[in-house]
Amino acid sequence: MPFPDIDPVLIEIGPFAIRWYALAYIAGLVLGWRYVLHLVSTERLWQDKPPINRAGVDDMLLWVALGVILGGRIGYVLFYNPGHYAAHPVEIFYVWQGGMSFHGGAAGVLVATYLFSRTRNIAFASLMDVTAAAATIGLFFGRIANFINSELWGRVTDMPWGVIFPNGGPLPRHPSQLYEAFLEGIVLFILLWLLTHRFTALKKPGVITGAFICGYGVARIFVEFFREPDAQIGYLAGNWLTMGMVLSAPMAIIGAGLVWHFARQPAAPAKAAPRK
Repeated sequence: MPFPDIDPVLIEIGPFAIRWYALAYIAGLVLGWRYVLHLVSTERLWQDKPPINRAGVDDMLLWVALGVILGGRIGYVLFYNPGHYAAHPVEIFYVWQGGMSFHGGAAGVLVATYLFSRTRNIAFASLMDVTAAAATIGLFFGRIANFINSELWGRVTDMPWGVIFPNGGPLPRHPSQLYEAFLEGIVLFILLWLLTHRFTALKKPGVITGAFICGYGVARIFVEFFREPDAQIGYLAGNWLTMGMVLSAPMAIIGAGLVWHFARQPAAPAKAAPRK
């Protein structure tokens, strides 16, 4: 299949350009913010009461956005190309050239959410649960943007849906960005929605966070078998082990452990009914 003729730049006026990649981040943050508002507004999902009100969610959006951007960039610099940026430190700030790491972004969100919870005296585990439940929305749009940018494409394939990327050589490759959008975005969102809305897992803080971490780790490891490793790193061992696998395997294990641990905890005591 030929690569669809989609310009990575949506609108360009002189030196000013609006890229699909930037719009993907904005869409992920805005729709994720709206979904968190839905979660904290649905009282039946909580054992006592939501950990944060709508005004607090509005304030948290800026903290999460900074965590995603700073963590994602720092993670890419440290995990995927430290030698280059050590020699060219100024390019660390050239975010418009691409280069973001999910694992770094996840760590950034974790730190930002923790700091926000401390400043507002909010239960950190519950706050992370609603953040994790909404993170799949950002993952979906981010992977679609990767496809539009013709980056992070997959290995060479003879499958009929292989795509000939403009910067990936003459052979068709797995559209691994779309695999990730489906697994990390759609499938994981549905799984977490079932846990929150059908099994009321938000009543046991930490379960949703663990499920997200484990689900992402498993999905990412699976897709790594079809994704071309970063050129500056290549395979870490044999013709299969990649940096993405190394970073995701602990997530799958730790996430499963968190689900097992928090699911066994008794639900928080319900709030006493107000006196009439």
